[in-house]
Amino acid sequence: MPTTPSPLRALALNGTLKPSPGTSNTEALTEVVLDALRERSVDCETVRLADLAIAPGVVSEAVHPGDQWPGVHAKVVAADIVIFATPTWLGQPSSEIKRALERLDALLSETDDAGVPLAYNKVAGFVVTGNEDGAHHCISEMAGAAVDIGFTVPGQGWTYWNKGPGPGEEEYLTSDDTDWSVTTGRAAAQNLHTVARALAAVPLQAPPS
Repeated sequence: MPTTPSPLRALALNGTLKPSPGTSNTEALTEVVLDALRERSVDCETVRLADLAIAPGVVSEAVHPGDQWPGVHAKVVAADIVIFATPTWLGQPSSEIKRALERLDALLSETDDAGVPLAYNKVAGFVVTGNEDGAHHCISEMAGAAVDIGFTVPGQGWTYWNKGPGPGEEEYLTSDDTDWSVTTGRAAAQNLHTVARALAAVPLQAPPS
């Protein structure tokens, strides 16, 4: 009998600077993408990085007692789709999401039993919010890092909402300009899901030694 494929799993890393239960506009827009993935029977989870004690470093194991990165690392390894979500600060991705990418650098040298790097066959998507411009810059920085680590980045696997330039409305949910962000987020979910399914069916192999 043919086996039923396991459901895909998506993990969103929310790089907001606000710990829970603070309102996160980044989380609100990320939920648009996750909801569209749930409609496709994807198991979804969000980790708010600011809620955790994550030490700086480029290794997967704990840097010191109390470093909670190993738990996040395990969730990334178990996921098929990883969404990097960040507010824009000073035209840059947040320090929280940058730290996560720095820690994920360790995946470059971690492989499965067949020698396939652990980030291979995982799809990366991106969400950016903020009351200043710079979304495309933030997306390109995160995407470049993700590709270097080994993730696959589909075309238009992102969405954003930026009010900038200059000071302005910060609350994504109260803005009149969200229709495009929602539509683009649902398109991103579709593309992320399609590529994740393709990689599950025909996975990338170990690179030549």
